[in-house]
Amino acid sequence: MSAKWLIWMTELTSRKWISQLMGRFSHSNISRYLIPYFAKSYGIPLHEAEKELQDYPTLNSFFTRKLKPGMRPIQQEQSGMISPVDALITFMGTIQSGTILNVKGQDYSLDELLNHSPRAEAYRHGYAFVLYLSPTDYHRIHAPVAGTKMESEHIKGKVYPVHDFAMRHMRTVLSRNERLITYISHEYGEIALVKVGAMNVSSIVYSNDKATKWQQGDDLAYFEFGSTVVLITKNNTFEPLSNLTVGHKVRMGELLGRFK
Repeated sequence: MSAKWLIWMTELTSRKWISQLMGRFSHSNISRYLIPYFAKSYGIPLHEAEKELQDYPTLNSFFTRKLKPGMRPIQQEQSGMISPVDALITFMGTIQSGTILNVKGQDYSLDELLNHSPRAEAYRHGYAFVLYLSPTDYHRIHAPVAGTKMESEHIKGKVYPVHDFAMRHMRTVLSRNERLITYISHEYGEIALVKVGAMNVSSIVYSNDKATKWQQGDDLAYFEFGSTVVLITKNNTFEPLSNLTVGHKVRMGELLGRFK
């Protein structure tokens, strides 16, 4: 009974207008008074932040903060792919004939996740990571490879939370929530970088909406509040590091594996 009640409450509160209200508040000057409480509650490492706490004019500006230079060194290898975010790995594995199997107990259709894009065919036997960002994490998203933007698609959707309960009990959250997908061509193939919105995420924003090329580690986009990134490689092109497992915490710039 408690699980059904929580599902009902999640449905009730996962409305776009609620996220939009939260977004407006987080952009307001009055929200700056919550920054010290927010930072303390989530144990955010303030020594990494680019600015001093009092220099952020709004809660949103603090949440989308940049870091001091050198805080996230890039593990550069010619054929390597790095983590685009600070996150918890909640899934990693080979895609089976267009299905991402057993993500928190649920199977995901690649076609639905990629909004039935013709590009999905090239990823049906690829490799996928699901990377969950908590409110504690640094929320900017960086280029996992050096490459060129081939296509970008913004998909309007729900704003269900992406925490453990929602991922296990709400139907295919990652495919139903708002998504911003970036397809990047690189030396060894192509990747799909799927940025998934969530409850209280008022928007998913490109750092520079005119950018068409990135070097590995370049600032690419950011979430306004916590969410998830799904990182997908093309068919039979990628091999993950042998020591990575589900439940492993990664930082932006750390090596996830190598292209074949």
